Amino acid sequence: MKFLKNHPFAVEAFFESSVVLTFAVPKEELIEYIPNCLELDTFKDEWAFVAIAMVKTSGLRPKGFPKILGNDFFLLGYRIFVRYRNKAGKSLRGLYIIKSETDKKKMELLGNIFTHYKYSKTDVNEFKKDNFRVIKSNQSDFEVVITDSNKSNEIPVDSPFENWKDARKFAGPLPHTFTYDRINNSVLIIQGIRQNWTPKPTTVVNYRFGFLNNLKFKKVILASAFEITDVPYYWKKGKIEKWE
Repeated sequence: MKFLKNHPFAVEAFFESSVVLTFAVPKEELIEYIPNCLELDTFKDEWAFVAIAMVKTSGLRPKGFPKILGNDFFLLGYRIFVRYRNKAGKSLRGLYIIKSETDKKKMELLGNIFTHYKYSKTDVNEFKKDNFRVIKSNQSDFEVVITDSNKSNEIPVDSPFENWKDARKFAGPLPHTFTYDRINNSVLIIQGIRQNWTPKPTTVVNYRFGFLNNLKFKKVILASAFEITDVPYYWKKGKIEKWE
């Protein structure tokens, strides 16, 4: 049943909200986390990026199925920005997923049947405190405190990006997600189709990610933070290429 993990059918969903924090890491530190068939998508040939997406999703289901059959869940995804040169010689931008978490046991089960994204179940709480929004998990040891008051397109103080225009190039949508099968020496390519993708910069007051800390990077910098809302989204059926 291994073929089921290769996205054998198209899937659709609705992103009610997605808060994304993007961290810059020297490319030499991040290269070991991706397979040889991929290359890091870098900025100034110096910085590579890990994005942590906190997504409130509704109606996830095979494309064309009634929405009532969909699943609502919260997703926490850790992704590396990468590129892949396909057989046609085209360089494709996308993501390589290193970890996924969800608040629903059903999503953990289905996610691990139909994807290679390494889902695990965790607790997630989202609430407002004073003028701030808090997203946290005790089990996964993460907490993010943000404010929606960033109307001047500011980026974090120590960001390697010089302005929001630079940061916007790494704010998606990144069209593809890649998985490498070492046994068959093949690459699975999943193309995502989005609508209404308008990233809005947000201000991060505080953050903590246990998983990111455990990677023990010598240098990691918050490069940007943004939110997208009300995004219809679907993934095409997976495509497999032999890598040589």
